[in-house]
Amino acid sequence: MKDNGLPRAEVPGAFDHGAASYDRLVGLNPGYHRDLRLSARRLIRPGRTGLRILDAGCGTGASTAALLKIAPDARVTAIDASGAMLSQARAKCWPSTVDFRHTPVEEPPEGPFDAVFAAYLLRNVADPDATLRALRGLLRPGGHLALHEYSVRDSRRARWVWNAVCGAIVIPLGRVTTGDATLYRHLRRSVVAFDGVGDLCDRLTRAGFTDVRTGTMPGWSRGIVHTVLGTAP
Repeated sequence: MKDNGLPRAEVPGAFDHGAASYDRLVGLNPGYHRDLRLSARRLIRPGRTGLRILDAGCGTGASTAALLKIAPDARVTAIDASGAMLSQARAKCWPSTVDFRHTPVEEPPEGPFDAVFAAYLLRNVADPDATLRALRGLLRPGGHLALHEYSVRDSRRARWVWNAVCGAIVIPLGRVTTGDATLYRHLRRSVVAFDGVGDLCDRLTRAGFTDVRTGTMPGWSRGIVHTVLGTAP
């Protein structure tokens, strides 16, 4: 039986437990915020203004900040199933155009949106295909989706690097910082079990997206973290 990590119902609680130290830990990851901005830049085409964007699975707001860096005048609705992660996000300074809501992606706000950004979300939902179909339904015709996600199944090198980094750095740091490595063991297992990039592209196509394309990141996360983009017809 494939080990996908924690059951979906337990994921928000694990993030609740790790919320207070989450920003500190991801800040130790070289390129974490740069990579989010790169995916946001791939999603938001130059010259677009006045966009309405859904940040699905916003966590502590790192993805929200990346979106605003690329589209500072955008109206962003940022949702997450973890109340503690959202509390960390809300404690930061944001423009009045940002609206944080405590809700799972399975109960999204009303659209339509010009763009949807989902960072590290899809492998944590119970039904990825249904989630993608629902996100497509929230987009205006011609609107764009960007998944910013770990995917290592298609590359032996990527799997080796991912397992080495998690075993030597991520899980030990998580245990020392929070006293419990549950969230970080889940991170490792869920990424290893998740789709390869090819399968992820197929999911978007099955969900009705067109013009599906991908790009990876520079630095250590090359071949490990990817942007997968699709357009709502």
